[in-house]
Amino acid sequence: MKKVTSVLLAGALLGGALAGCSSDGSKEGSGGKEPKIGVAIYKFDDTFMTGVRNSIKENAKGIASVDIVDSLNSQPTQNDKVDLFISKKSDALLINPVDRTAAGVIIDKAKAADTPVVFLNREPLPEDMKKWDKVYYVGAKAEESGTMSGELIVDYWKAHPEADKNGDGVLQYVMLMGEPGHQDAELRTKYSVEAIVNAGIKVEKVAEDSGMWDRVKGQEKMAAFLGSHGDKIEAVLANNDDMALGAIEALKAAGYFKGDKVMPVVGVDATAPALEALKDGTMLGTVLNDAVNQGKASVKLASLLANGETPTKDNAGFDITDNQYIWISYKKITKDNMDDAK
Repeated sequence: MKKVTSVLLAGALLGGALAGCSSDGSKEGSGGKEPKIGVAIYKFDDTFMTGVRNSIKENAKGIASVDIVDSLNSQPTQNDKVDLFISKKSDALLINPVDRTAAGVIIDKAKAADTPVVFLNREPLPEDMKKWDKVYYVGAKAEESGTMSGELIVDYWKAHPEADKNGDGVLQYVMLMGEPGHQDAELRTKYSVEAIVNAGIKVEKVAEDSGMWDRVKGQEKMAAFLGSHGDKIEAVLANNDDMALGAIEALKAAGYFKGDKVMPVVGVDATAPALEALKDGTMLGTVLNDAVNQGKASVKLASLLANGETPTKDNAGFDITDNQYIWISYKKITKDNMDDAK
């Protein structure tokens, strides 16, 4: 009898020890399992956010269980997804907001449920970030990417006197903007032009329109610019790579990139299709928006918060500014340093 009792006791102790570990030996979260993180992306068919989404899935392995959903570019849909995550007792939320000004509503929902929330890539308003100490943001400073975009054009203009087609000493450019009212669109637009002006180059805006971050819309807008202004255009600035790639398609249809007929086109994100365009010489340059580290930092933050830990540089692996922000740096990418983006 004593022998049977001893076996049962040993089994109970072994079971208790194993309950604190996952199958790969990593520590499990609340309830004896990896913490559950509800992830809502503004839309799945955004090229850059696809890279971020893949990074989240890869970097969640061993630290969290992630449920990633598509908000279909609809804020009401995203709000419903947040409600569902909360009702399912998610341990933390990771949100790429459709509308950054709506983040306050999500924060109120999360706070009421005591569910920490990390925002990603679209920065909430400062006053919303201050609503709760369990709110964090991971992203990159859009003004930095704008400045780098402008610098890429500056370098080209100075190295290629023939870029001044009409010889007037003025850079005539067109601008493809992202979503109206979006912080990144506004700052990339402003700072890219400022960088050119600050380099001592006179500029003239020939045309500007929103391509909504979309490749097809970028192509349509560029075709319209060419139809109205033709050879007057000397450079194309786009707030992201998808719109830049759309512009390149329109330029190809107009006979560019054959012989001596070229056009400097600059984007932002350093997506895989953009790197191909750099390789074949149709895109002048782009700015690396680090999808891998944005995904990595955001899911690490969310997992720490889900486990009741306070994020620090030591446990998160990234500098945390003002106790709420992780900023991921940009980098200029051209054909010469494409491997840095890969």
